[in-house]
Amino acid sequence: MAVITAPTSADKRPSKALHIETSREPAALTLPQKMGTKLWLPMFAMALIGFVVALILAAVRSSQFADGDVADLETLRHLTTGFMFLGFTGVFAAISFAIARILGVFRVGGGAVQHDVGDEVQSLEMPATGRAFIGLMMMGMMALLLGSIMHIIVGLAVPSAAEADLATSEKWFLFGEGIRRVGVGLYLLGITFGLATIISVIRFQAIRIRQLT
Repeated sequence: MAVITAPTSADKRPSKALHIETSREPAALTLPQKMGTKLWLPMFAMALIGFVVALILAAVRSSQFADGDVADLETLRHLTTGFMFLGFTGVFAAISFAIARILGVFRVGGGAVQHDVGDEVQSLEMPATGRAFIGLMMMGMMALLLGSIMHIIVGLAVPSAAEADLATSEKWFLFGEGIRRVGVGLYLLGITFGLATIISVIRFQAIRIRQLT
């Protein structure tokens, strides 16, 4: 491992050192970048399926709202919410995997340029923002999946229109909503760290290009 330091900015404040790894061979994709390349499109497809199913369930619930059975309406409410947030899980996952894919393109492309000019290949090690991105993305995905699956299970298990059953259903609905909100927050925070990682990579490659020239 080596350390490269960016030039000072106009206000003379030193930039933080960047930890890099060197090789004589072109850089290869890391495991998260390989996963991002393969999984962003399936996650996007999952999002579309979740949203379409949720839209159909919402239309069915709306058509039965005036004279439908209360227990059936409660079941449809849970199912609609569950599939809707399965769709959101897919959207956030697709964005996260697309960020990993972009980072992989930068890594491989930058390494290929350095290798072609005959210099050693320097690649930026995963910064702290990258590790935070992966960790928050995983926690956000688990929270959203837990909340969505819980809604589906509770919705299918609503026994009757009795007041006690509806109160229990409402309690689980509010509990699931809390889990979903936490999941969305974790996902958005993780995506923010992912974008910060892209900025770090661009900054590193700009320094490296100046060195090569």
